Amino acid sequence: MIALITGGSSGIGLSIAKRLHQLGYDIILVARDIEKLQKAQNEIGGNTEVIALDISTLKNCKELYKQVKDRDIDIVVNSAGFGLHGKFLEQNMEEQLQMIDLNVKTTQILTRLFLTDFKEKSHGYILNIASTAAFSPGPLMACYFASKAYILRLTEAISEEIKQEKSRVYVGCLCPGPVDTHFNDQLGVKFAKAQNSDELATYAVQKMFQKKLVIIPTFKQKLIMFLNKFMPTKILLKINYNNQIKSTKKNK
Repeated sequence: MIALITGGSSGIGLSIAKRLHQLGYDIILVARDIEKLQKAQNEIGGNTEVIALDISTLKNCKELYKQVKDRDIDIVVNSAGFGLHGKFLEQNMEEQLQMIDLNVKTTQILTRLFLTDFKEKSHGYILNIASTAAFSPGPLMACYFASKAYILRLTEAISEEIKQEKSRVYVGCLCPGPVDTHFNDQLGVKFAKAQNSDELATYAVQKMFQKKLVIIPTFKQKLIMFLNKFMPTKILLKINYNNQIKSTKKNK
């Protein structure tokens, strides 16, 4: 049994890799930084290999697929991604587009490539990592929230197509709230009650094997997502804006 995890050198990707390894899976970690990958490899232990590759381009996504397509992959976790915090017009436009490439295009490309194989053998799991950010607009993180909304809706639609074809393949989406990883440090924000990434991974893997379509880890986040459905957009925008301001101040 083999699981491939992009963005597997740190954060949620690494925690999911560790959990799957505990369950007996051989692990293939994919990320850009070879030193971080090797550190993660040592942390996970035996039967773990690494591929250092920038998968934010179509060419490199195809190269990754070419390298592993004959390995009979069982699980693909699309965890590679990053975020940007700040006003839309004050962010670097090239960085915005790079984020869209990695968060959106890479996930779409790899989902398509591996789903083709999984359908042929009528087996496999694809878990795309989105966020509770996918459920609402995000002032001061506009591009990030939008990218996660794309992943959520894409995953939901593909899952229904697969279901209608009576396939046993799973395509699902993990939508965590704030998680205690270096992701928040890179953004320059701090959340009061961020979830432990290892606990998140245990829950996410369990629900993936239960073939739950949208995985929201905590009761609090589930309740917030439910209430958001009934909240006027103008009010939701103000709440999200103020929350981003508060999280920025906490980090100072």
